[in-house]
Amino acid sequence: MALSFDQIETFIERGAVKLENAFARETAEACSNIIFRALGPSPDAPEHWKEPVLRIMAPPLPPFREAAASPRLAAALDQLVGAGRWTMPGQLGAIVARFPSTQKPWDDGWHIDASFPPPDDPQSQDYFHWRVNFRSRDRSMLMLFLFTDCGPDDAPTRVRLGSHLPMARQLTKYGEAGVSLANLAKEGFASSDHCEVTLATGEAGTVWLLHPFTVHAAQAHNGTQARFIAQPGLGFREQLNLDRSDNAYSPVERAVQLAVA
Repeated sequence: MALSFDQIETFIERGAVKLENAFARETAEACSNIIFRALGPSPDAPEHWKEPVLRIMAPPLPPFREAAASPRLAAALDQLVGAGRWTMPGQLGAIVARFPSTQKPWDDGWHIDASFPPPDDPQSQDYFHWRVNFRSRDRSMLMLFLFTDCGPDDAPTRVRLGSHLPMARQLTKYGEAGVSLANLAKEGFASSDHCEVTLATGEAGTVWLLHPFTVHAAQAHNGTQARFIAQPGLGFREQLNLDRSDNAYSPVERAVQLAVA
């Protein structure tokens, strides 16, 4: 078991858990080297780090597959989503690289992630028109893979603890159809303004596991070293079910039940 009983209960109540040593530091370093080569600027020449944030798609190379295939991570996901109920994406999605900069990043607003395309345009590449519903269709977890050490000054993701509960209630009014990320942003995330904020810090090889409704945000990088993370969504083999005849609810499901009860 990767997570203790207390960690699981904390995840239900707070919507986030930190999984340390989820994958090997050597694997994280190999991923970082690949990311630097893909981005262009040298890791030894910070004077060439001109942009505060850059993004690339995670390449389908062995170190990234090794990180995703971590037995410790799989054990934690079995505990939180349910054994046999989740599926790891084929690639780790977008890599977000943040560099020390006095420029304000353009992507530091509070949000949750959308998980399925609009029904009238299933091939849409416009992420702001993608949708999310109270069953978190197609996304069982948001994961933050840390490929570099990340301290308080290194642009750690800001996480509103417990925000998944008011967000679950907010999403119920949209029913199964859900709401687009653009319209949800217009409505705002004031329902979680009161939530305590924690920083997703950790050593390389850490994975933060966030409930899919947990509100989070980027921030400026005030440190000295580049910070690289991947932030893939975890898929469902079996969609979130709030009415199980066997009462075998996962912690992800229990959190939604707690919110809407």
